[in-house]
Amino acid sequence: MTNRGIKLFGTDEPAPERRLLTAGPVTATLENGQLRWIKIGESEAIRSIAFVVRDRNWSTPVPEISNLNIEEGSGGFKVTLDALCRTGDGNIGWHGEFTGGSDGTIRCHGVAKPERDFLTGRTGFVILHPLSGVVGKPMKIEHVDGTIEQTTVPEQVVPDQPFFLVRAMTHEPMPGVMAHVRMEGDSWETEDHRNWTDASFKTYCRPLSLPYPYKIPAGTEVKHSVTLTFSGKLPAAPAKSSGAVTVQLGNVEGRMPRVGLSVLPEDAAHALSVADLVRQAGPQHLNCRVDLRSQGWDKLIPLYRDLSAKTGAETILEVIISGDVAPDTELRALAAAVGKSGLKPAAIVVTPAADLKSYPPGTPFPDNVPSWTDIAAAARKTFPGVRIGGGMLSNFTELNRKRPPKGVFDFITHATSALIHAADDRSVMETLESVGHIIRSTQAIIGGTPYRIGPSHIGNSFNPYGAAFTENPQNQRVTMARIEPRHRGLFGAAWHLGYISQVANGGVEAATMASPVGEFGLVYARLDHAQPWFDSAADAKFYPLFHVIRGLSAAAGLPHIEARSSDTERLRCVAWLEAQSVHLWLANLQDTDLEVKLEGFATKASLSTLDEHSFEAATQDPAFGDRGAAFSGNTLKLAPLATARLIFEA
Repeated sequence: MTNRGIKLFGTDEPAPERRLLTAGPVTATLENGQLRWIKIGESEAIRSIAFVVRDRNWSTPVPEISNLNIEEGSGGFKVTLDALCRTGDGNIGWHGEFTGGSDGTIRCHGVAKPERDFLTGRTGFVILHPLSGVVGKPMKIEHVDGTIEQTTVPEQVVPDQPFFLVRAMTHEPMPGVMAHVRMEGDSWETEDHRNWTDASFKTYCRPLSLPYPYKIPAGTEVKHSVTLTFSGKLPAAPAKSSGAVTVQLGNVEGRMPRVGLSVLPEDAAHALSVADLVRQAGPQHLNCRVDLRSQGWDKLIPLYRDLSAKTGAETILEVIISGDVAPDTELRALAAAVGKSGLKPAAIVVTPAADLKSYPPGTPFPDNVPSWTDIAAAARKTFPGVRIGGGMLSNFTELNRKRPPKGVFDFITHATSALIHAADDRSVMETLESVGHIIRSTQAIIGGTPYRIGPSHIGNSFNPYGAAFTENPQNQRVTMARIEPRHRGLFGAAWHLGYISQVANGGVEAATMASPVGEFGLVYARLDHAQPWFDSAADAKFYPLFHVIRGLSAAAGLPHIEARSSDTERLRCVAWLEAQSVHLWLANLQDTDLEVKLEGFATKASLSTLDEHSFEAATQDPAFGDRGAAFSGNTLKLAPLATARLIFEA
C-alpha cells in the first residue's frame, strides 16, 4: 500500500499544520511560524509576514517551532513561539510574538540572538504583498527620513528595486479600505519577487547595497517589528470559505506550444538506457547541455545523437563556454565533434560561464565577457543553417538584468525554478501566477523575437546565487535544492500542467520541462538518494507527470483555446482543438477536494483522472492517460492535487 504522502508529495514528511486566526474582519493563517494570506473580508491584503533567516547561499531553513502558545478570544488572537533555524554555517534562534486585535490591527515582533557568530545573507522580517490588487495599482511609500512618495506598482517585472529606504507602505486591497504596513528596527526596501517566479512583491530588511553575507556577532540582538492596520469602511465579518471553481472556454488563440525535456550531462547515459520509454512521452525536443570547460565533454555528443534518434526528438544544444577566449575559438572544437558524430542539432544556445552567476542591482557585470553580438556571430559561423538562441540558462532574473539586443538571435530563452525563496506547498504552487507575468515581461523585452522557456523545474538545476545546492537526502521541503520530492508525486504533475497552461496562454513557442531521468525525470530510475516507495515498487516505471508531458506533447501545434478558471489559485486549466474534439485538462493545485463546474461545454465527454486512487496504475502504464470513462453533466469533483483530461466531441 502506497503512503498517501508519497502519492501526493513524493515524501512522507508531514505538511506543516495551518491554523486560521481571526482579528475582527481580518483573517490570517499561522504556518511554520509566519502569518500568511492575511485577508480583509474576501480580499488578500498581505501574502506573508515572516521572520526569515537565509544562509550564505541564500537558502532558507524551515524553522523548528517550540513553546508555541495560541490564545484566541474577544475577536482577536495572541501567538508566541520560539524558533530555531539550522544552517550549514551554524544555528540561530528567534522569539516571535504576533497579536491581532478586534479592529483588524496585527502586530508582529521578532528577536533573534545567536549564541555564536552567525553568517547570514539576511535575517529579519520580510513582508510579501500579493500580485492581485497590487500590480499596476497606487502605492504610498513613507521613507525612513519621513518623506512620502506616491507611486504605482510596476506592471512589468522590474530588474531592480522599485522602492528603497522604506519605513511604511499603504495600498488599497479592496474598494474603500486602505492597508498600512509599518516596519521598525532596520531599513527596508522592496524588490519585484516575480523575477524568481515568487507571486509577490517582497519588502525585506538590510539593503542589498550593503555587503553580504554578513556576520551577526554572538549575543547581538536583531529586533524588528511590523504593524498592519486598516482604515476606511471595513467589512463587518471575515471572508467565508470558497465554493466551486467554474471553467469557461474563450476564443481560439494561437497554437499549443512544443514541449521538450532537459538532459544534463550527468544523466545522458542513463537517459539513453530508457530512451524507448521516453519516446512514449513524445517530446518534440531535448535541451542537451555541454560545458566546454569540463573534461570529456566531447563524449557526450554521440550520446545526444543516439538519444535524439531513439526518442525522435530534436536536439537543442545548450553550450557553456569559458568566455576567456574568442567565442569562435571554443565553438570550433564543438562544431568538429558534432560534425564527426553526425548529430544534426536543430538549434544551439551559447552562454559564457559568467552569465551562470547572479549580479544583483548595483553589482557590476564582468567587463571581459564576450558580447551577445560576438557570441551570435561565432555560433552562426561555426553552425551555419542552425537556429541560434540567446538569453540565459539561468533564471529569468538574470535575463531581466542583462537584456539581449533585438535582432541578434533567432529566439530568446531562460529557465525558472520554483524553490528560490520558499519551499512550502502553497508558495511553490503560487509561482504559477508569476509565470504569466514573466512571459508578458519577456515578450515586452524581446519584441517579436520567438520565445522558448525552460528548462523549468520545481527544483534547481544549478544555483546562480551561491556556491552550492541545499542538501536534501531526506526528501524534505527545502529551498535551493536539486532533490525535490514533490516532482515525483501528484503535486509535480499538477504543477507541470499549471505551468504549461501559462505557456500556452502566453503564446510561447516551446517549453522545456522535466528530464528523461534523474531528479527532474519522467522515467523512474534508481538514484544516489532514496526515492520512497519507488525504490521498492517492482513495477513502477514512471512518475505521474509523465502523463501530463505525454498528453500535452501530443497537442503541440494544435489550435489553442482560451480556458478560464474562476480561481487560478485552486485550479489551472488548458484546452485545445483536435479534429472535431475539444480537449480540456484540469489541475487541482491544492491538497483538498475541489468541485469544478463546467460552463458552456457539451454534456457528454470522456474523462481520465490521475489522482491518489489511480496513482499506482499510472506509474506502471505509459498509456494510462489515454483511456477514459464516459462522463456526463457539468460538475465534477477533483481529489487533492488531481489532474484530469476531458475530451468533448464537437
